[in-house]
Amino acid sequence: MDRLQALKVFVAVAEAESFAKGARTTGLSAPSATRAINTLETALGARLFTRSTRRVKLTEVGQTYLGEVREILAHLQAADDIASGSANTPVGQLRITCPQEFGRIYVAPLLTEFLDDHPQVRADVLMVDRIVNLVEEGFDIAVRIGHLPSSDLSAVRIGQVRRVICGSPDYIARWGHPQTPSDLASHRIVSSGSTTALNEWRFGSDGSQAVRVSPRLRVTSVAASIDIARRGWGLCRVLSYQVGPDLESGDLQAVLEEYEPAPLPIHFVHVEGRRAAAKVRAFIDFAAPRLRQIEGLR
Repeated sequence: MDRLQALKVFVAVAEAESFAKGARTTGLSAPSATRAINTLETALGARLFTRSTRRVKLTEVGQTYLGEVREILAHLQAADDIASGSANTPVGQLRITCPQEFGRIYVAPLLTEFLDDHPQVRADVLMVDRIVNLVEEGFDIAVRIGHLPSSDLSAVRIGQVRRVICGSPDYIARWGHPQTPSDLASHRIVSSGSTTALNEWRFGSDGSQAVRVSPRLRVTSVAASIDIARRGWGLCRVLSYQVGPDLESGDLQAVLEEYEPAPLPIHFVHVEGRRAAAKVRAFIDFAAPRLRQIEGLR
């Protein structure tokens, strides 16, 4: 087996955490995949996996090697696409990562329409509220909400969102309408997100005013915090797109709007820049203008 095929087997086994499943992905038998990994480890002089009867796990060296190999294979695929002309035809697996609620509300409906238009494309979407490393985890596109750090990633702006504090009309009638951020100390707060997140909310266009809050209830699900607020138990702080329909219908009311910090930008980010695969360029060209037309993302 040549080195290139061995690298593909390595990635498949790492992603499946199984020699048998990785072998099936690459069209090989499990013994062939095992021999390929053993040969690769011998050539490198390093262990890439730890093995048990149930699963295989990457070693620390294997984790680092996986990121490098994925990048090499992506560049090779791009070169092949350019040479064969398929760079102009959206084909293959498109892997996207995005925040959970943004993915549910916006990405999933757009993606199904995109797939209907491009029958040679398959899609895999990871909806998770954390920053995913595109190269190391093998994704093509990420939706990022917030200001982007300096990096080699290419970015396409698709909109912006506000950070909104809201509650139901019943709650506000019973507990009062906070007039300043400091009034939040006397309100029931439902906090969503990581349990290790700081209970410090920033206000003002430059975010210079900081207020410590003491949540009565903390949940890891944004959707759950919105539902609790909708039922009149307390106030929650979420992104504007997550409660757009509730604000329009009056099921929720925004408070302290005059103290909101500056909006957060939303971008598609991807790795390859102008040499991005046709499937990546096609999805961004399809989805970006549609997202920019959505009132709640302007």
